[in-house]
Amino acid sequence: MAYVYLGTAIIGELIGTNLLKAAAGFTRFWPAVGALLAYGLCFFFLSLAMKQIDLNVAYAIWAGIGIVVTTVLAVLLWHEPLNFASLLGTALVILGVVILNLYGPSH
Repeated sequence: MAYVYLGTAIIGELIGTNLLKAAAGFTRFWPAVGALLAYGLCFFFLSLAMKQIDLNVAYAIWAGIGIVVTTVLAVLLWHEPLNFASLLGTALVILGVVILNLYGPSH
């Protein structure tokens, strides 16, 4: 069940981050409210996941998947450019998550 909570936290983070973009620096009321609610739910479910998943592993998965999917959504939804540095940084994040999951303290 912990990974279901973690997945829900990731979805909340993705929604919250994209609503932050739509909120345009908190100048648009409803996207700003939505972002705050999404992040509230995100952190609630992340805290539930951390009851059973080690902090470093849970946070690495949460942040790693969040960064990768946010990068994809930024290109697809917000038409933001993607460059070599973005791709390299994203690849390094993925590598870090894999290493933590393979060789972290619980293994």
